[in-house]
Amino acid sequence: MTEPSTAVLDAPSATAEPRVLPRRTASGAARALGLFAAARLTGMLAVAVAAYASGQRPLALLGRSWDSLWYLGIAAHGYGRTLHFEPGVVHSDLAFFPLYPALIRALHLVLPLSTGVCALLIAWAAALAAALGIYRIGEFLHSRTVATLLVVLWGLLPHSVVLSMAYTEPVLTAFAVWSLYAVLHGNWLWAGSLAALAGLSRPNGFAVAAAILSTAAYELVRRRGRVPHRLWTGALLAPAGWVAYVLWVGWRRHDLAGGYFAVQRAWGSTFDFGIGSARFAKKMMLDGDRFVFPMTLVIVAVAVLLYALLLLDRAPLPLLVHSGVLLLITVGGSGFFESKPRFLLPAFPLLLPLACALARTAKARPAHALLVVGVLAGLSVTYGTYLIVYAHTPL
Repeated sequence: MTEPSTAVLDAPSATAEPRVLPRRTASGAARALGLFAAARLTGMLAVAVAAYASGQRPLALLGRSWDSLWYLGIAAHGYGRTLHFEPGVVHSDLAFFPLYPALIRALHLVLPLSTGVCALLIAWAAALAAALGIYRIGEFLHSRTVATLLVVLWGLLPHSVVLSMAYTEPVLTAFAVWSLYAVLHGNWLWAGSLAALAGLSRPNGFAVAAAILSTAAYELVRRRGRVPHRLWTGALLAPAGWVAYVLWVGWRRHDLAGGYFAVQRAWGSTFDFGIGSARFAKKMMLDGDRFVFPMTLVIVAVAVLLYALLLLDRAPLPLLVHSGVLLLITVGGSGFFESKPRFLLPAFPLLLPLACALARTAKARPAHALLVVGVLAGLSVTYGTYLIVYAHTPL
């Protein structure tokens, strides 16, 4: 993508001319991707060893667990599956957005592989594409060192094992990252198109469209309405994917505006400004619960702290809005408390303050930075293996 005359750098109150960047080299990105791949392969190896030791199959755990089965079912048979549980609890596959199943089906038609293997290949490729985009954003905003650490930190999140599974988070993150990269460079058509695809990936993919729309509104005000047609087109494209699917489900359920949200309510997923989450946290602290739930509470609390740091660092407006909307949905949503860290995986800008601090530490005290990364790697591998092999908890 070519760079236009302006780039959205400072937020939330100013737009700056693009700064002069050091000449790009492939070695920096390759090193970051290599470290990311090493982190994820180590995690997958740990899962494989633990799975074999407990009599389970690693590929089945990674490719056919929990929501993966819904995506594979849609890829193979289309929409139409509904499971009825207790009164008021109805799980319909209409809750799952269509892009990932469509990609699985397309790859399955081309390659002589099972849908489960196709789903994993797409997720792994998307995770690498997302990592490359995260590196480019970190390099554009800060330095190659910060960019590399940003990628490594994203690959070592406690829930980063999801990036190795047949889930939609890698696909959403890939489209989100490159959409944000495009809007940071003022490439509105790319930004809007990729945001539309992000919106077809997951319900919280709307966060990308929110980032594009808010940045477009800011530019509209700043330039007093004198903006190029590409901005208008990109802004209109951004929410198109998400809105199209929500309306399609509404049409299918004979309730155009509310049909999709009725499906989500039947799953137990609603937005109640955090009331349900607070009640669950209170119950967990008073009655005690499995290790997954306290860990979830800690991860979400750390995410809130990191967002406050991101605000204090005056990160670019698109990154603030994208991460803020994802955090709002995560904290304010009710249902599936244990899945909240997974919902935050696309919120990679939250790691920018930590990456910058770690880069300063690496320059002054390399051994200290290496120790921090090593501890994070140990936590990521251990907790990810526990989640997949032993916890038996929906992700």
